[in-house]
Amino acid sequence: MLSEEQVARFVREGFVTLRRAVPAPLAERCRDELWEAVRATAGCERDDPATWSAPVVRLGQLATESARAAANQPVLHEAFDQLVGNGRWLPREALGTWPVRFPSEEEPGDDGWHLEAGFAGEGGENRVSLRSRGRALLMLFLFSEIGPDDAPTRVRVGSHLDVPPLLADAGEEGREWFELCGDAVPASTGRPEELATGSPGDVLLCHPFLVHAAQPHHGTVPRFMAQPPLEPTGELDLSGADPTPVEQAVLTGLSE
Repeated sequence: MLSEEQVARFVREGFVTLRRAVPAPLAERCRDELWEAVRATAGCERDDPATWSAPVVRLGQLATESARAAANQPVLHEAFDQLVGNGRWLPREALGTWPVRFPSEEEPGDDGWHLEAGFAGEGGENRVSLRSRGRALLMLFLFSEIGPDDAPTRVRVGSHLDVPPLLADAGEEGREWFELCGDAVPASTGRPEELATGSPGDVLLCHPFLVHAAQPHHGTVPRFMAQPPLEPTGELDLSGADPTPVEQAVLTGLSE
């Protein structure tokens, strides 16, 4: 269970890290399955760095028994209840998507600052709304040792508070994702940055409005990390008397 300080930090900074949320043997099984998927998709051999020819290999959902078990650990369910609300989120049936990052001198081409989209509009475009339709949390599941040189995700601490004012007048349909990112990135410039480093089994639970970015891999070992959404059963209630931590952060951003 998250402590009061961890919940307060989530509201204030936009994320909280659960160390060893996924047991190490289970994380290792998931990584073994991912290596098989990388081999089948891109021909990358685990013991032959010469076959690691691209800076990023993207995999789809991993819906194995191991992945489902990793996504549904009791400690995670408890944290979801605390941050999102009991009965207000859907269990994960798979983990994904997976941008598997390899050591490379090439630019990855996907390392710009952004926040995640929530839902698809009528034209199929990605959108984000103030009540965070379609996304309760952004989650980062670490399945390899990730140090400062291993392409850890960069997060702008407190940047989730900069986004609500940009959505306040957008109505139920919100704003187009790319356009919103074009405003959220400069709005959060100057925020302190933190790296999502850690060990296999660590999980970062992030506010859906957190601004973050990938970066090139300058280490020696491929980085395995899933970044699935936690899907909600509805939308945020910003008028309730007892807001959840996710809702409280949105209200704080609006008030500031």
